[in-house]
Amino acid sequence: MESIQELLAQKANLEKRIAEAQRTAKADAIAKVKALMAEYGLTAADLAGKAPMAAKAEGGKKVAPKYRDPASGQSWTGRGLKPKWLQAALASGKSLDDFAI
Repeated sequence: MESIQELLAQKANLEKRIAEAQRTAKADAIAKVKALMAEYGLTAADLAGKAPMAAKAEGGKKVAPKYRDPASGQSWTGRGLKPKWLQAALASGKSLDDFAI
């Protein structure tokens, strides 16, 4: 039967071998990824799925208003919460169609 010290030494040796095998596997994987990136002309941004800068510039378009208050000239696009002027008008019995542009 082996002593505790011998078993602990074996454990430490195995942990070192495992750590080395993990480092080697990681280095091999990184080398493969770099080779594929070079082969296909990819960047880190391509891998992260980030959109190109030109696509971001298009994202902030304004939406045309769909409803307008003829008295005050205020408008609402139909998105989000109804503005207070429209809520008050609807509460007084008017229809949403009355304010359609």
